[in-house]
Amino acid sequence: MTTEISHINVQYTKTIGRGEQFGPGFTYPIYVARGKEGIMYVLCRGTEFRPEGVRVVVCTTDEEYISVFARGIDYQGPHAHNMDDGSLVWPTSIALDSQENLYISDEWLNRISMFSKDGDFLGKWEERTGSGDGELDRPSGMAFDADDNLYIVDSGNHRVQKFNKDGKYLAQFGTYGSGDSQFDMPWGITIDEAGAIYIADWRNDRIQKFSPDGTFLMKFGSSGSEEGEFNRPTGVAVDQDGVIYVSDWLNNRLQIFDETGKFIDVKTGEAGLSKWGKDKLDANPEMYGERDRAQGLEREKDFWGPTGVTVDDEGNIFVPESARNRIQVYKTQSPTFAGPRL
Repeated sequence: MTTEISHINVQYTKTIGRGEQFGPGFTYPIYVARGKEGIMYVLCRGTEFRPEGVRVVVCTTDEEYISVFARGIDYQGPHAHNMDDGSLVWPTSIALDSQENLYISDEWLNRISMFSKDGDFLGKWEERTGSGDGELDRPSGMAFDADDNLYIVDSGNHRVQKFNKDGKYLAQFGTYGSGDSQFDMPWGITIDEAGAIYIADWRNDRIQKFSPDGTFLMKFGSSGSEEGEFNRPTGVAVDQDGVIYVSDWLNNRLQIFDETGKFIDVKTGEAGLSKWGKDKLDANPEMYGERDRAQGLEREKDFWGPTGVTVDDEGNIFVPESARNRIQVYKTQSPTFAGPRL
């Protein structure tokens, strides 16, 4: 028996970020990981022609800048294409273990790099390209379970693999296809408080749910733009009440579902000017005039290609938008329950 949610109050609270290659700002942020005491780790994908933008930005939920670490590869000079320790090319996700060490997946290098919460490089899993047990082809989303085992979405191999935190292969589930327990280039992942695993099945335009051992439990969603339909879902998150949040990438929205996969609500974006953004405008007053003259500025509030979704224990919902170099933050209140459902 489950409890049906009839309504949930999700309100926009703030926007974090601005476009910057260095310092307080983001360059194509693709994922947000939440640490302790208000800390955020924002994974910036950057671009090939500006590799310095590939990095992790550490800041608080109040938009206080702390530091950056990791780096893109060097495309010029004597160390061109140096892919040494601590370097990233196409980073895709961050997962935090129980000690708040960061594991970062890289779909170009097919490897996992590890950093301390202070940004010190701790090690890496050596490149393991392939389709065999423990091998990877474009790893994307990652999540730790309560036992510090790491589940990795092995996107190019259309499966999910399970490892211990040292990289030892433990198990896998999923094959290519569109049936139950099958995937077509899956991307996002989350694990709820009961240990159930949710996968954003990207090209199948749906969410699948599995038990900790990989047994199929349910699915919801189909291709389209109506309520409850998806167009390339990138991320999935579950809060403490079992409410499911899905970043619907090409539909430019965040969709909200109850624990059975029933549609509840949709958010299309309400972004305002961030603290960092205002600081930059204040330092360059002529930019205020440029904004006043800009056509279609009202569209600035809308989501544009949300690349993921993260929910923390306080009910904050973080939705990164690579194209707009920012994160929209919402907050959920306690849901309204309609009563038990058999």
